[in-house]
Formats: sequence, C-alpha cells, structure tokens
Amino acid sequence: MFAIPLIIASVLLTVRGYHLAEDSLRQSESEGKIWAVIVAGSSNWWNYRHQSDVCHLYHLLTKQHGIPRKNVITMMYNDIAFNEENPRQGEIINAVHGKDVYEGVMIDYMGSDVTPQNFLDILSGKSLNVGSGKTLKSGPKDTVLVNFVDHGAPGILGFPNDELHLANLTLVLEQMFNNNRYKQMFWYVEACYSGSMFKNLSSSMNITVHTAANEEESSYACFYDNEIGVYLGDCWSTNWMNNTEQFLPNLAQETIEQQYQIVKNETVFSHASIYGDLVYIFKEPISTFLGHSRSETKPKPASRRNISSRRTAATPDVMLEHLKEKMSRLVAVNSVEAERLDKEIRYHIQTEGKVQEILGEISDQVTASRSRDGEIVSVVYKRPQSIEYPECNRDVLSAFFSQCYKMQTHPYITKYLYRLTNLCNAFNSKIIVSAVTRMCPQKF
Repeated sequence: MFAIPLIIASVLLTVRGYHLAEDSLRQSESEGKIWAVIVAGSSNWWNYRHQSDVCHLYHLLTKQHGIPRKNVITMMYNDIAFNEENPRQGEIINAVHGKDVYEGVMIDYMGSDVTPQNFLDILSGKSLNVGSGKTLKSGPKDTVLVNFVDHGAPGILGFPNDELHLANLTLVLEQMFNNNRYKQMFWYVEACYSGSMFKNLSSSMNITVHTAANEEESSYACFYDNEIGVYLGDCWSTNWMNNTEQFLPNLAQETIEQQYQIVKNETVFSHASIYGDLVYIFKEPISTFLGHSRSETKPKPASRRNISSRRTAATPDVMLEHLKEKMSRLVAVNSVEAERLDKEIRYHIQTEGKVQEILGEISDQVTASRSRDGEIVSVVYKRPQSIEYPECNRDVLSAFFSQCYKMQTHPYITKYLYRLTNLCNAFNSKIIVSAVTRMCPQKF
C-alpha cells in the first residue's frame, strides 16, 4: 500500500515543480558555499508535522534564500502527501489553511533509505549507492546548516526504523572537524530531550546547535487541523522559521544570538536551548547559514501565528491523542473501526504503565548490590541527567529497543527512558544490559 504512492511521489518530485531558473541563482562563493542537510526522521500519518516542517524549510532555503538545490540534501520518508488518510492528496501544508509546501521538494533519500547510517555517511561526505547519491561535499571555507526534526530521547534522535545515538554522532562531528569539512556549522534540532545530544559539545569545534528543548523535557506539536486530523507543525520550528521569514530579505541584520533570544521567548511550552560555540558563531548573521532573499524589496511580513492560543501537545503524547480523536470521529459512522481503535488505545495505555513497571524493576535489579547507598539508588529516579558515558547510553537503549519496545511504535516511552540512561552514570553497561535482557527476553 505504501510502495505505489512512494513511486508516484518520486516521479512527481523529479519533474513537477522543478524550476531550473532557481538553480541559476548563485550565492557568493568568495567566502565559501552554503550547504544544508535537512531531515525528517519519522514516518506514519500522525507524525505529519515533521515532514511538513522540512518541506517548508526546503522552500525557504531554495526559493526564498537562494541556496542552490544541488547544495541541499533532503531526507524524508515521504509517506504523507499521498497517504490514504490525506484529504488533500499530493499536498502537505504547514499551517491551518496554508499553501502546499510539498510541490517542488526534491527528496534525495526516502523510505528505507532514511537511516542513521546514511545520515552519518552524508555528513562524512561518503559516497552512497542509494537514493540520489548526493552527499555533503563541503570544504574548509564552507558553512553547513543541519536541520533535524523527529522524536528524541536522552542521547538519541529517532529515525523511521532505528535511532541515531550520541556516541556515533559525536564521533562523526569530531572527524568532520579534524578533516576540515567545514568552516562553521549550525544545527536546528526539533526533538524531545534534544539538548542531551549536545550539552557536552565542545565549544572549540566551530559548531553551534539550537534545540527545541533542553536535556530534560519534551518538545511540542502545534496547529491541530480538524479537517486533516493532525498537527501541522512543531511549535519551536514554527517559531524560528517564522522569525526567518519576518526578516526577509534582511537575514544579514539578525544574528544567531538575536534569533535565539527571540525564539526562546516565543517558545513557551519547552525551553529552547543553545550549545557549542557561543562566542563566534553566536555573532554571525543568520544569512551565513540560511542564505539571502532573492528579493531586493522587503515583502510584507507574513501574519504571525499565535501558538500560545492554539491547541498543542507534548510530542510523546501525540500518537495516543491522534488515535482518540480518530476514534471519536468514527463512533457514529463506523462502529467496527471505532472498536478496533478503542482496543488499540487501551493497549497503549496499558503498555505505558507496563513500561514504567519494567524500568522500575530493571533499576531495582541494577542497584540491588548497592541498595544501602541511598545516593546511588536515588540517582535513577531523579530527572534526566547529563550523559557522561555515551557508549553505555547507546548499548543500554539499543538493548531496550531491540528486546522491549521501540520508540517509533511506542513514542510515550521516551518520557521514562531517563531511568535507564541515568544508570549509566553509576553502573557498568554490561550489568544494565543484562537486567534489560532478563526483563525483556523477547520483543513485544
């Protein structure tokens, strides 16, 4: 059911809406080129907003900011525009009553090609034998923009079928820096606990990261559309993109620091945070990474979207909320489907409780040998802590996802995973993994 829409979509995106005139635009290369890697790491209809955000950004970069398409690498699963639940077939919107942002988006990697390894290989500039094969060819004079949108948990960013771990990302970033793969790099990261991926990022690597949330909290979905039945965008992503559009064509007049402060104040549901180099890149104009407007005349600012007055939801809760909304709409017209949805909802509610029990028992097993040390035992139940041992975090969460529950199918578990990752600050990974294996001998 997915294969046909994907084929149709890939053909359309190769032809429809592609204007050679846009690629005739050339940014000044005297100080290097601007490269962009933009990623929607999710799949499934209820995650609509992630691909919507990325499509919106694609047009900002290429149509409005003049970055050549050849310098923009896009990853998204591409199961939204032609999804059977989409009442606007072939379209994706990023605001209520908004215009289509899907047409003309050139997707380099879609479906099963949207993986953590392919993403890391693209950043590393390695050749890929899938998708378009496009990879990051940046050099020591170039600036690199990375935008990642999806679910997250302590020390991980989600992909459709796998996870990107802090330990693996850190290694690639260090290699990029040591190999002079960029002059400066700037990230926008929309994900729960996104700050945990960058809290310990070195300030000397010429990288700055702006995140939707700190290391302890969820990010939030915004703009619920009653007709389409999904959230159309993410609150923080909407704020920073709206800020960028408000300043067109004056991107050179607003610095990274200024945008951060504005967006931080406007993002009321989570704590927008910033990491890495907060000295030099902080003072750079946004245009260093996002390009310049094609227009010489400042357009009329887009009407601001008042997020605080609209319906929102914490990202881990969106799926269950979506199922409940869908069931309520079907009760009067399709009782069989409504009953099926009710069973699915009850399964997830029960599973959320079960996950908390499992994590509690794993914690008790791991800390049993040091139960008299109140400080060590209590560390598990405190709020999410800084990830001091990324390799342990990777090994433990990989074991849990492979043998217990996946965050892609059970997104609410991300609210409780810190109970596992905190253990890594006091115990050996082998002990924790062994406890996970005993509690989850098989994948549920």
